[in-house]
Amino acid sequence: MARVLILDDETHVLAVLQELMVSMGHEPVCCSSLDKGVRIAREQTFDLIFLDLDFPNGNGLDVLPTLVHAPYSPQVLIITGAGTRNAAEIAFRHGAWDFVRKPFNLGEVKVYTSRALQYRDERLASAAPRFLKRDSIIGSSPVLQSCLEELARAAFGDASVLITGETGVGKELFARALHENSPRSSQPMIVADCGAIPETLAESIFFGHEKGAFTGAGQARQGLIKQAHGGTLFLDEIGEMPLALQTRLLRVLQERRFRPIGSHQEVESDFRLVAATNQDVDLMVREGRLRQDLLFRIRAIQIRLPPLRERKEDIPALVTHHLVRLGKLYGTDIKGVSAEFLNAILVYDWPGNVRELVHAVERAFSAAMDTGTIHPFHLPPEIRARSVFQGLEKEPGKPGMNMEPPDLPGMLEFPTLKDYLDAAEKHYLLALMQRVAGRREEAVRLSGLSQSKLYQALKQHAIPGFRGSRT
Repeated sequence: MARVLILDDETHVLAVLQELMVSMGHEPVCCSSLDKGVRIAREQTFDLIFLDLDFPNGNGLDVLPTLVHAPYSPQVLIITGAGTRNAAEIAFRHGAWDFVRKPFNLGEVKVYTSRALQYRDERLASAAPRFLKRDSIIGSSPVLQSCLEELARAAFGDASVLITGETGVGKELFARALHENSPRSSQPMIVADCGAIPETLAESIFFGHEKGAFTGAGQARQGLIKQAHGGTLFLDEIGEMPLALQTRLLRVLQERRFRPIGSHQEVESDFRLVAATNQDVDLMVREGRLRQDLLFRIRAIQIRLPPLRERKEDIPALVTHHLVRLGKLYGTDIKGVSAEFLNAILVYDWPGNVRELVHAVERAFSAAMDTGTIHPFHLPPEIRARSVFQGLEKEPGKPGMNMEPPDLPGMLEFPTLKDYLDAAEKHYLLALMQRVAGRREEAVRLSGLSQSKLYQALKQHAIPGFRGSRT
């Protein structure tokens, strides 16, 4: 008997699937709310989850990674009448077992159920624990765990891997972890940033050259492809590689042989290719910037890394990790962080992802060098200002909380950061005083400022303070 969670907002679908599961000897649990269903999946264990995509309060695809990595790692079967080919592709990327469009045939659903549970039993019976070396990859969120599982599966093979994601999400860290957990870990990992190599030198850098092959070639040079022999070749920002070089790389991937510039003989190189890009590779193919046949070669396995805003539960662990690292680096006591600091960094969306967070932590650590605790005050001003506005914008319907960026009358079209932050601070304080309606303790709590600092800020901007106060 299997435990089955059915998530659908249509009561007749719930009733039909519940009856079908009971007839198959399984134990169904039905839920018509997406949020409640996610909570149930986190609190209980299930073998199979039926998931609709179209809910009044959200899209099932948004919670799919969480469900796939719920306790006991259930199989997830998508059943929807609103699905598209793109939705199906996203679902499969996140680990869905199958994708069935409504109206569905109960006989087919029965077959899908049996096969999913059979596969699950076989996988659990043969599963061996995989211990990844991942010292630099911090976090335990469901979406990150999904990427780590893909990394673990890819590490033990030799197929080419494409790692995609926004700038700063940690693509090179994943590439290094892939190499370190592979059978090639004792051999070199050669890194090439395709966007930083001049086009005129690219062929020589990748393939090497013989002495005298061109003006300035005073001695023979081994290219990166040969240097990677036995190990891993990591091509970062592969979308920046010139088309002519893409053609030569394609042949190397097919033949594992190439000819250095000026040489009459081909040489061999046995390497594993790992590539990365922050661009849409399919769009690059359509625009003629990336060869489609090369994409087929480099995308045998694709790992999509989530932006930090989609795994904010990892932020406290990331902050702790880097504070410990900085404490060891500078030989100082590890600094604590205030609750207000954590609130500020959790509401910020981190467009620069982990890289931006690390730089902000380093800045805060340095600014708080003489104190024991890091506060929002120690964050870079632009992050602090944006986190204030983003945090307040997340509270719709509150009186006096119109936190659109302030108008800056009389200023230049594009103000200096100082002028903008001064105006933003005044705008914030006005909204704060409307919000708290004279409650001093509430103003101190919401602002994260001490009482004296709050009084000082109000006085600076000539904003009426609290009755009986110094402002």
